Amino acid sequence: MIDGRPYRQAGVGDLRTGGVICVADHASNHVPAGVELGIDRSLLNDHIAIDIGVEGVADRLARRHGLPAHIASVSRLVCDFNRDEDDPAAVPTTSDGHLIPGNIGADVEARLDRFHRPYHDALADFVAAARPRLIVALHSFTPALKTSDQERPWEVALLYNEDDRAARHAIRMLGQQGLNVGDNEPYSGRDLNATMNRHAEANGIPYCAIEIRQDQIATEAGQARWAMLLADVMGRVALEV
Repeated sequence: MIDGRPYRQAGVGDLRTGGVICVADHASNHVPAGVELGIDRSLLNDHIAIDIGVEGVADRLARRHGLPAHIASVSRLVCDFNRDEDDPAAVPTTSDGHLIPGNIGADVEARLDRFHRPYHDALADFVAAARPRLIVALHSFTPALKTSDQERPWEVALLYNEDDRAARHAIRMLGQQGLNVGDNEPYSGRDLNATMNRHAEANGIPYCAIEIRQDQIATEAGQARWAMLLADVMGRVALEV
């Protein structure tokens, strides 16, 4: 965290309006002072604590490809920014079969006030200042869940709720790159779309909620490749919506 803020922003020094911006709700595994999760510290490097690889992609998009980014600097186990305030999973007590004992009986209102509200207030200001043509919400998904034997063959997926304008173009364009593209897989944007519901759909702004399989972006080379690919594809999507 920087100056106690649960987010940081990259590439906003010369923010231009009408372009493409990036949001990364689960980019960090940081647990701030005063928060005790009660879990083995090794789990902080697991997908339950962080969207592996996303921070590197978001930073590259912002600093090398001109897509300013709003990036979470707190673990999703501390406070999940891609959940509504009244969703019990905003301060999760379990994740993929792991108990999060420090969150059982936690002061949820205090967590929301310290992390969730400042994050979304700043994101609202960021969106208002940028007036973007397209918002890109970056996430990653694990190739396999411990609590499920479902195969996850997609290399990348697009999630959406009611507004699928941008997603449809992105699915087509990413498929043209020879990628196995999921359509609202392995999650559904109708269930898991809180940030984009609030900051994109509610404002009539087209968006792409992108899930990249974690093995694709676990290395710096993979992150650089995907940043370049997404900068190109999202730029073209923005021209179509």
